[in-house]
Amino acid sequence: SGPTETPVMVMDANFEPESFGDKTAFGDPYWYRESFKSPYYNQSHHVFRAKVREYVEKEIMPFCHEWDEKKAVPVRDLLQKAAATGWLPAILGQPWPQEYAPNTFGHDIDYFHELILHDELSRCASGGVLWGLAGGMGIGLPPVYKFADKALKDKVVPDVLAGKKIICLAITEPYAGSDVANLRCTAEKTPCGQFYVVNGEKKWITNGVFADYFTVAVRTGGKGMNGVSLLLVERSEGVETKQMDCMGVWSSGTTYVTFTDVKVPVSNLIGQENAGFQYIMLNFNHERWCLAAQASRFARVCLEESIKYASKRRTFGKKLVDHQVIRWKIAEMARQCEACHALVEQVTYQMNSMGPEESMMRLGGDTALLKVQATKTFEYCAREAAQIFGGASYVRGGQGEKIERLYREVRAYAIPGGSEEIMLDLGVRQSMKMAKL
Repeated sequence: SGPTETPVMVMDANFEPESFGDKTAFGDPYWYRESFKSPYYNQSHHVFRAKVREYVEKEIMPFCHEWDEKKAVPVRDLLQKAAATGWLPAILGQPWPQEYAPNTFGHDIDYFHELILHDELSRCASGGVLWGLAGGMGIGLPPVYKFADKALKDKVVPDVLAGKKIICLAITEPYAGSDVANLRCTAEKTPCGQFYVVNGEKKWITNGVFADYFTVAVRTGGKGMNGVSLLLVERSEGVETKQMDCMGVWSSGTTYVTFTDVKVPVSNLIGQENAGFQYIMLNFNHERWCLAAQASRFARVCLEESIKYASKRRTFGKKLVDHQVIRWKIAEMARQCEACHALVEQVTYQMNSMGPEESMMRLGGDTALLKVQATKTFEYCAREAAQIFGGASYVRGGQGEKIERLYREVRAYAIPGGSEEIMLDLGVRQSMKMAKL
């Protein structure tokens, strides 16, 4: 059979967006409000937003607390349902993998559609659920799709995009986090030249405990960045995974992975040998942007929940929101959330306007600073929300469920993908370097 023909969505020239959501003040980005316009979004974005929200409301929101307490998400079921909606491939970024999962929306999917996807998914207020659903695939599959040869892509990509197989990215080690160039996990070729033998350890690997495939950074050459390669390792003899007991993101399957004499066919090499560091760096910008988009919405959830709680909780004879100090807290949270989201959109627009190589070169510093802005905003809002909720934010479950969980998950956004300190330094160095070009 021939390729699937993509339907075309006919844009209404007279389209006028309506307000969306429950209309809680600051509960959604500005463009959800009635009469508010944006240069970034057209009719297709409004339709896409409604489709993702429907999925989140039905398949995720009612079960977050249960999954978090069990420290497990029904990943395959969620992924397959997401695949059925058609939006799952958007998690990969650009370009859309048309040859493996035809776009059925009738319009191009750009980075603003993906921003909507991360923003709407993050309304669940659980980094564990969010990473359990999209964390592994979002960072583990792009290197395969973008840099692997056709045979390897044909083997891996379709099943992952259909939710039948799960993939994760394995870079961080017990002794090398942001310092990727000095990782120690090795892949040595057998005398016959047909296999690599992988030995080493990986730590804090999202989705690792239930992954079928591991996109693994290994040392195939000498010291430093020029000796690093990427391999696609399949779950097999010698691959041991153990779920880690972490502060937050409980249900994401954070894993300690041990590779002991794992034989990997040389055909599973992703791209060129000893070129893996470049592929990893290309992947990092998108990962950091995703984390920023999620942290930005998590901050907004803290704000939204605070407004709702303060509007019904009474102290000293009046509602919390009628106390000036509480309104001050809400105002401080609101201005930071709005500013943060504007910065997310600004970087997103540049991503839409640049090709992948130019984006990697020119947006590295901006994306690094964006991630810090988002995680610091998230941390501030989580703290202030906890103060507004008081004791209710100290209890797992109940009225303060989202705030208690998000407060625990702040560090899971401030450290992974590049710690705030590393990102601040990178942001300055990269921006100064670009200014000299």
